Amino acid sequence: MPIYYNEQTKTFRLDAGKASYAFCVGPCDTLIHLYFGPRIPDGDLSGLEFSLGLSSFSPNPPGMAGSRFTLDAALQEYPANGAGDYRLSALAIRGENGSSATCLRYRSHEIRDGKYALEGMPAVYAGEAAAQTLDVLLEDPLTGAEVHLLYGVIEGFDAITRAAVIRNAGSAPFVIEKAASAALDFPRMDFDLVHLYGQWAQERQLSRAPLTHDIRTIASKRGSSSHNHTPFAALAGKYTSETHGEAYGMSLIYSGSFAIETECDAYDAARAVLGINPIDFEWILAPGERFSTPEAVLVYSGEGLGGMSRTFHKLYRRHLCRGEWKEKIRPILVNNWEATYFNFNEEKLLAIAKDAAELGIEMLVMDDGWFGKRNDDKSSLGDWFVNEEKLKGGLKPLVEKVNALGLQFGIWFEPEMISPDSDLFRVHPDWVLCAPGRKPSIARNQYVLDMTRKEVRDYLFDTISGVLHSANIAYVKWDFNRNLTEAASPALPPERRKETGHRYVLGLYELLERLTSAFPRVLFEGCSGGGGRFDPAMLYYSPQIWTSDDSDAIERCRIQYGTSFVYPPSSISAHVSAVPNHQTGRVTDFSTRGNVAMAGAFGYELDLTKLTAEEKELVKQQVAQYHAYAPLVQDGDFYRLISPFEDENRCAWMSVSPDRSEALVTFVVPKTKVNFTSYLRLAGLDPDRFYEDSLTGAVRSGSLLMNAGLNLSRTWRDGESVLIHLKAVQ
Repeated sequence: MPIYYNEQTKTFRLDAGKASYAFCVGPCDTLIHLYFGPRIPDGDLSGLEFSLGLSSFSPNPPGMAGSRFTLDAALQEYPANGAGDYRLSALAIRGENGSSATCLRYRSHEIRDGKYALEGMPAVYAGEAAAQTLDVLLEDPLTGAEVHLLYGVIEGFDAITRAAVIRNAGSAPFVIEKAASAALDFPRMDFDLVHLYGQWAQERQLSRAPLTHDIRTIASKRGSSSHNHTPFAALAGKYTSETHGEAYGMSLIYSGSFAIETECDAYDAARAVLGINPIDFEWILAPGERFSTPEAVLVYSGEGLGGMSRTFHKLYRRHLCRGEWKEKIRPILVNNWEATYFNFNEEKLLAIAKDAAELGIEMLVMDDGWFGKRNDDKSSLGDWFVNEEKLKGGLKPLVEKVNALGLQFGIWFEPEMISPDSDLFRVHPDWVLCAPGRKPSIARNQYVLDMTRKEVRDYLFDTISGVLHSANIAYVKWDFNRNLTEAASPALPPERRKETGHRYVLGLYELLERLTSAFPRVLFEGCSGGGGRFDPAMLYYSPQIWTSDDSDAIERCRIQYGTSFVYPPSSISAHVSAVPNHQTGRVTDFSTRGNVAMAGAFGYELDLTKLTAEEKELVKQQVAQYHAYAPLVQDGDFYRLISPFEDENRCAWMSVSPDRSEALVTFVVPKTKVNFTSYLRLAGLDPDRFYEDSLTGAVRSGSLLMNAGLNLSRTWRDGESVLIHLKAVQ
């Protein structure tokens, strides 16, 4: 079994794939963290306890005066606030006495087969035979708080999942001021902090810098995970590369405001805490009630950052994504947005669909502008009924005509928003999310609906269901084009209004659960002005997410490269778009646009009716390539070869089949130089097998390809690329 408990030493050890994680019940029944790293067999790990003789400024717990033990230096599993540990805390509860000092003590534990679930929230899942759960019960006797620390181990994965469930077992309400999902302590700080930052149309850019003696926070307080930061960070050894060295990945399965905090103290110890952002957060817990934190996923890799990423990819693809489309190859779609924007009608859509059918494309997606009186972005959000001035006769005749051409049909929604100029707003201005007494801020001419209200969610379920039942709709693009402001729901009493942000997210999850359950065959794609809500929780409902509104192939090299640090290629929607590119104005070779998009869920974002005959032939070739390579991209092991964040002239990646019998290599030259010399060393191949490459027909050993590389030295032009398929022949 992967979870062990040594009763003599009161030590827990969790063996997760090639990793082990250990902690014990220490002095004062405090949970002391012992180890996280390569797998170890030892049962007695108590010698790893971290203790120091400190001054009176680091106090002893009650009853331990004069001892060497102080919470201020101990490595802990779930540090609490205000009781002697002055570092970052994971939990703060304000009790009836008005104090936020929180004191947690071990009471009991349970080891059970199967993976725990979290009420109302996405989490990694697994069958009873494939996973185990450790449930450790802590208590704070004064407030009556019971904290269940949940640990999950799934067979074959170098990952530990964690969450906390807080129960009020007392007689009076208390206020949760901070409830992190996990804390991770290290007796050392010689790490680089790796994380992904960005903005609209420039998501998930890579940052790497050494930890120093300070507190750093990677966070969103926008009400969503945001374009600006993704809920992921990694601690990597100073010399850790893509292929070598240690890396500790931390990912939060949550779509709301989050925080990942790191602190290094004067003793050169490091702590990381991740969970809901405590800014603008409180939660009143009445006697008998429970509160669950989002799930955190902790990954250990001894095979560099690439090994960490591949663990996240497989875990999220197999045990987070759900439903009919979890393992299926996604259809090649064409979205009409950049082709027409709001200016379309049935005739225009059918013209695009006709060309799509002739080119082998499998789905037409009708984007924004089909509902209410929506001819620009100034009206009609919330009015989810067909604009029959644009689509004569409604949706069903159009969908039937598209289906008759051999194409599936998809549709765009932005359910969480409401336009001031809409029938819904005129009837229900009270449904706008806004603090009482405030005027709501406006962005993109729209307000946010109050998703904490059941009546709002019921309205959205009924109206969206009505549209989906009205025609043969196979795909939904779910957009979210602004962040939350004045987020204090009037539907809640004043003392509970800091619960609004988290209740909003829970309401979103409830609606998505209802819709995906009611329409299990529909492929849902997440979107938020591109990648503004690209987080693991959304993968639970939508197995692919529109990666960025910037569809420029050269920019996408960086965006998709950064995204791959935690998210599987199958989740990365990537499309060939028109040139000059609508976001950057750059003109990039059609083949390169296809080669870059081939690294994810492939499609088109342009007007097919305006393509030249030569470009249409290229589309046919790309369609054929996607059908040939999609299983390899979706199910294979992904290797980053050359980083566009480190080399302005080259970018490369590859996918390798699980049995290592074939691989697909992509090499892109964003910016060329004179006397271009490049040997591309590959990864993940079988060193003892021989592979034929589609570029030259040459047969070379996996060992040669990984150690010497492919010689790609030649005269390259800006924006050129090559796709190389390797097939084992021996």
